[in-house]
Amino acid sequence: MSPPIAKPKSYTLVIKIGTSSLTSPDTGHLALSTIARLVETICQLQRLGHHIVLVSSGAVGVGCARLGIAERPKTIALKQAVAAVGQGRLIRVYDDFFSELSQPIAQVLLTRSDLAQRSRYINSYRTFRQLIQLGVIPIVNENDTVAVDELKFGDNDTLSAMVASLISADYLFLLTDVDQLYSADPRQDPTAYPISRVSNINQIEANIGAAGSRWGTGGMATKIEAARIATTAGTHTVITQGQTPENILKIVQGEAIGTLFEAQSKQPTARKRWIAGNLIPAGRLYLDSGAETAIRTGGKSLLPAGVTEVEGEFSPQDAVLLCGPNGQEIARGLVNYSDEDLRKICGHRSADIEQLLGQAGAETVIHRDNLVLSMPDV
Repeated sequence: MSPPIAKPKSYTLVIKIGTSSLTSPDTGHLALSTIARLVETICQLQRLGHHIVLVSSGAVGVGCARLGIAERPKTIALKQAVAAVGQGRLIRVYDDFFSELSQPIAQVLLTRSDLAQRSRYINSYRTFRQLIQLGVIPIVNENDTVAVDELKFGDNDTLSAMVASLISADYLFLLTDVDQLYSADPRQDPTAYPISRVSNINQIEANIGAAGSRWGTGGMATKIEAARIATTAGTHTVITQGQTPENILKIVQGEAIGTLFEAQSKQPTARKRWIAGNLIPAGRLYLDSGAETAIRTGGKSLLPAGVTEVEGEFSPQDAVLLCGPNGQEIARGLVNYSDEDLRKICGHRSADIEQLLGQAGAETVIHRDNLVLSMPDV
């Protein structure tokens, strides 16, 4: 009797395509042939049992083309207005292409605050989960029309990493105008060599380029930062050529195309994934070597005795970075004290907190349940 045929593994995939891949570099008009191949690829992946979320840039570029604006706007107000014009046209194009293949889609517009506030983060997760269960492809973009902070923040690379962390995706694909990560910009440096696999993102030795086109806002730096967020949350991240989206099918099947950033261990809880990838740190705490070791290897909470220096202004339950004696980030977490109170108790025993502050307080500066290790050094 023949053994049963193994069912192919189903993955949750976040695919981000940038403006440089979606539009013509000269005019800003949509590259319809690329969109067609992307849509066909996504539908094939869906039919194979994978769950897909598409993060798409392009609203500002499409709006500029519609209004006859020759260059990407510089002011916030004009960016917001142009995005409002372009977003509807962009989603209409996607709906036309997906409808030809009988695939329903949904538009999801997010700002950073939607993922930074815990209650809105949970609501966003529930929405994505329900759409995926319904067999719908969510198409995500920054809500450029109202999100001033998000426009300052950059582009959709980091947003896509946050979405990947939110839904605990297996893979994040960053589709861009280069085929993979290089040691330097190959368009400027003929000696640049490709980097096909990255096991530790802190050890990358690459000269990071700026935005590749005048319509896009990102560059390789934002993609590496996105990879850092996603891999810390346990998501493999791949940088690959946006004009050949069909390569995603080959990569999922194991082919080495583009640059793969290997995922670290999955964060054990959704709360820790939220802390790791979605909060903007308000300050830094510098630790002595004993506290660093206890956090790195022992999974311990941070006590005031281990804090040597406090940097920044923050309130209780704000996010902060934890740095070792050499200044390198080792973790991040939600602090139990304001910066003012923490400066009074740092370096002291927990038993001394009440005397130093004049009132009782938490024994820990950051409890281990609210603490997430950053990428390893080695």
